[in-house]
Amino acid sequence: MADKGDNSKTELIAALNGALADTYALYIKTKNFHWHVAGPRFRDLHLMFDEQAQQMFATVDIIAERARKLDGDTLTSIGAIAKLTKIKDQDSTSIGPDKMVAELKSDNETLHARLETLKDAAEAAGDNATSALVDEWIDACEERIWFLRQTGK
Repeated sequence: MADKGDNSKTELIAALNGALADTYALYIKTKNFHWHVAGPRFRDLHLMFDEQAQQMFATVDIIAERARKLDGDTLTSIGAIAKLTKIKDQDSTSIGPDKMVAELKSDNETLHARLETLKDAAEAAGDNATSALVDEWIDACEERIWFLRQTGK
């Protein structure tokens, strides 16, 4: 990473932690829907939600370790996630599958926007490694949005 000054590095670490908080929160919500989906489309949605949750969970360690490699701190608790996430909780266990799909699509769009902000921060800091990783996370997020959009039609 090129030395662009402490501000860009601080902003990059903050952006990594924001993306981490949203990824964790969306993972938990997706697992909630995986566990509670019901109805004629149960099998398809149950499996898709699980695949999407696994994909997100696979990135959390990578995101956190990027912050640590930059000598920053990362999230330490559920409370830290709650403070930083833009993903709203969904505590109902009885919402319908169409609402689940629509909510996850919207939440993935929120995560996508957060990842775009992270991409900008990585570019501003001259951190090519983080920038390249974010490209992969954006692509995966766009795929989830696509699947949810098509499922919701």
